[in-house]
Amino acid sequence: MVIMTSSLTFMPVLERIAEEVERTPGRGRPADYIPALAAAELRRFGMAVAELDGTVYGVGDWRRPFSTQSLTKVFTLALDLAREGDELWEHVGREPSGNPFNSLVQLEYEHGIPRNPFINAGALVVTDRLQTRTGDAAGELLAFLRAESGNRSLDFDKEVAASEAAHGDRNAALAHFMASYRNIDNPVPVLLDQYFRQCSVTASCADLALATTFLARHGIRTDGTRLLTRSQAKQVNAVMLTCGTYDAAGDFAHRVGLPGKSGVGGGIIAVVPGRCALCVWSPGLDERGNSVAGVAALDRFTTLTGLSVF
Repeated sequence: MVIMTSSLTFMPVLERIAEEVERTPGRGRPADYIPALAAAELRRFGMAVAELDGTVYGVGDWRRPFSTQSLTKVFTLALDLAREGDELWEHVGREPSGNPFNSLVQLEYEHGIPRNPFINAGALVVTDRLQTRTGDAAGELLAFLRAESGNRSLDFDKEVAASEAAHGDRNAALAHFMASYRNIDNPVPVLLDQYFRQCSVTASCADLALATTFLARHGIRTDGTRLLTRSQAKQVNAVMLTCGTYDAAGDFAHRVGLPGKSGVGGGIIAVVPGRCALCVWSPGLDERGNSVAGVAALDRFTTLTGLSVF
């Protein structure tokens, strides 16, 4: 095992991981249920590590933009938690779901309160509450990502948003069901528009690793201001660890040992508290919706560096 002694050793580790991934035969399949993502090239791979001071290292397609999808749920959660604090947890839980990310089953048993903020129902609740507080949840998210990444060109992908809207009946059902329990404040069409725009943001591994470093800095943004209290940053990291990779969170914790959040665009962000943030991207997914090469790369990163929360 290679134990890291300085930031200069990041590049050899990343290069070794990229070489190993290149030799990996199986890469899964893209999210073909979203037509705009179905044509993704399976051999694409990028990985970036951002240190607390904004220094960023990368390999492969680390500067190539991709569809962030559910990765944005982490940032929307942080933005709303910063505004309303613990009141948020009265409307969404913090427990693993054990069911697919778009399941309706648990909502009925639990009276319209989603299990956690990262399944679709929970993310809809968080987006709804941020929309109530800002008037433009997706715009607030985009401004945050631009500021934290330093990339002012980040934007929504209209084609992806339209594709999700055209195939968004399950999300509409989730929203209407929660509205019947008075757990949604805004009109469902408004909420869905905000949610689909949020998921359509396009960004690179470099952008997302940099944008995630506020969680490695225990809630402090790149400009030195505090977004979250240290306790709130701990809450977000904890929910990422236990709920961030759909119903494979236990396996991810076992293999990787870091708070992480995946998206069906093939990206995964991860946090080493007090040290750095990472983003890896490869569009081929396993049956649970997580990037096959991405999980393997993060597994190798923590093995080679010894950087883990355990």
